[in-house]
Amino acid sequence: MAASASASAAGSSSASSFADAGADLQLVGISKRFPGFTAIQDLDLTIPAGSFFALLGPSGCGKTTTLRLVAGLEEPTSGQILIGGKDVTATKPFQRPVNTVFQSYALFPHMTVLENVAFGLRRRRIADPVGKAHEALRLVELDHLAARRPTQLSGGQQQRVALARAVVNRPALLLLDEPLGALDLKLRRQMQLELKKIQMEVGLTFVHVTHDQEEAMTMADTVAVMNKGQIEQMGAPEELYELPRTAFVANFLGQSNLFTGEVVESTATTVAVDIAGNRIVVPTARAARHRGTVTVGVRPEKVILQTSQPEIVAGQNVIGAGRVTDVSFSGVSTQYIVEVPRLGPVVVFAQNMVFGPVVDVGAEVWLSWSFDHGFGLADDPSDAPRFAADTDTVAIATQRRTALAAELEG
Repeated sequence: MAASASASAAGSSSASSFADAGADLQLVGISKRFPGFTAIQDLDLTIPAGSFFALLGPSGCGKTTTLRLVAGLEEPTSGQILIGGKDVTATKPFQRPVNTVFQSYALFPHMTVLENVAFGLRRRRIADPVGKAHEALRLVELDHLAARRPTQLSGGQQQRVALARAVVNRPALLLLDEPLGALDLKLRRQMQLELKKIQMEVGLTFVHVTHDQEEAMTMADTVAVMNKGQIEQMGAPEELYELPRTAFVANFLGQSNLFTGEVVESTATTVAVDIAGNRIVVPTARAARHRGTVTVGVRPEKVILQTSQPEIVAGQNVIGAGRVTDVSFSGVSTQYIVEVPRLGPVVVFAQNMVFGPVVDVGAEVWLSWSFDHGFGLADDPSDAPRFAADTDTVAIATQRRTALAAELEG
């Protein structure tokens, strides 16, 4: 009876509309250790049902390992994985309510687009697989190409077919493993908007793994920045960008000018820091630390470049004079690197409102920005790195060499 009820429920679920919400995902105390190094350390993460969640980080930070753990392609060393409140830690990959869209798409070249999308439904013996496949293709606006083979499609079209093939199974959780990495810049930006639109239409839980900051901020409701196996900071894209809590987040999610110094005054509204003789003020509400040695920062686009010494105005930080050492045109803006005595290089982004740069290399300039645009990090400047330097591959090589020697001796 239980098996019959389960089958009936599955049939009912697959017959429902694409608006069915996904399930929430919980990772509780997840660790993953490989020979010689730890990929993930005591990771706790909750992703609400129906959200678009981005796991952002550099290569080797553990984001893809996390995705593979959720998919069931790796087993955690310790901890639990719960989908919709159900513990799936020991569940086989094909038994989990999860589908994955890979960067390579993995479409069957000998099948048509329609057959590719209907393949999973036929394997699961779901009623009307062709009708449901057409419905999924209409969702990604490719139903008119249903009779073509994958080799007859562009990269963006193949990506949408792979997405339709995953969505048609109505998984509680859809995992996206850098699916836009193989596309050119223009197509990638177009697909970012389309993916977000599709996620809002189908209501599934999307977990997107990427190293592309712009991609994460464009699509996701919530972004988690990962570094060396742990979450550095998590929140809405605007929050992470405007109020980074660590130096890693400040520099990985865009660029930041960071200054370290001693707090010389702390009030209910502002924190003043002495940076090599320069007084830099940030709002108390935007500073994580209010005493001792702290790191404060400002984004390059918030800094104003001035060719004459500005008057001291309430609510403004001013540093300089400095010397322009580099000018780089990048289309919508120009990047200036200004060497300020005792402060080092400061980066400024200036929107290109006129033809050519505002100043040239060698020019003397002053820099200013509003108090409200600054931020203070939670980092203790004296903190040691979380993990030792990444030399653990030596241990792996040693183990393999020992194993090979033993095999040859045997």
